[in-house]
Amino acid sequence: MKSSKILIAPSILAADFSRLADEVHRVEKAGADWIHCDIMDGHFVDNISFGPSVVKTVRKLTNLPLDVHLMIKHADHYVPRFVDAGANSLTVHVEREAEHDVAKTLQQIRAAGCRAGLTLNPATSFDSIEPYLGEIDLLLIMTVHPGFGGQPFRVDQMEKVRRARDWKIENNPKLGLEVDGGINVETAKVSIKNGANVLVAGTAIFTAHDYAAEIRALRGED
Repeated sequence: MKSSKILIAPSILAADFSRLADEVHRVEKAGADWIHCDIMDGHFVDNISFGPSVVKTVRKLTNLPLDVHLMIKHADHYVPRFVDAGANSLTVHVEREAEHDVAKTLQQIRAAGCRAGLTLNPATSFDSIEPYLGEIDLLLIMTVHPGFGGQPFRVDQMEKVRRARDWKIENNPKLGLEVDGGINVETAKVSIKNGANVLVAGTAIFTAHDYAAEIRALRGED
């Protein structure tokens, strides 16, 4: 993954599921780089979304990489199911409430041939993920509390992005720095300025009249 390019990962959580195939095809044609899948179990976060079967369906609809964010407890137990469903990257949470051995789960993901991602909630300190930075391909900074779409962007989380950017420059220029939550054209600019190179956007893309124009604008191309 080239760090110089801003990658856009539309979150299908915001798509119209009554015509999911059309939505996936439309964002692919519009220039999306990845498809982001938000997996929620109703325990780690207070919402339920979808599971491996939907990811498997999306896998059949596109050749784009599937970026799967596991907002669930016991992610280690479910990793094989999402690998089998066609995930290209699997991102797990560092918080104690996720109830898994973070280091072992990251190793499990990599051993399965997927990109290993780690994320932290807004209330979680950056220090908690520092011991694992050398073991991941992708760091996801949540700019909203996970569980529901459409929340406002929390600019205070940019301090974490800057710290991650500084670590990346010194240690691993290939590390992906992903931001998720309240991303629109204005907050995308803020995120990119602070060092993010992967942007997850749901509402901004799937409510836009022109998906391609919105994706270009999020990258800063318009």
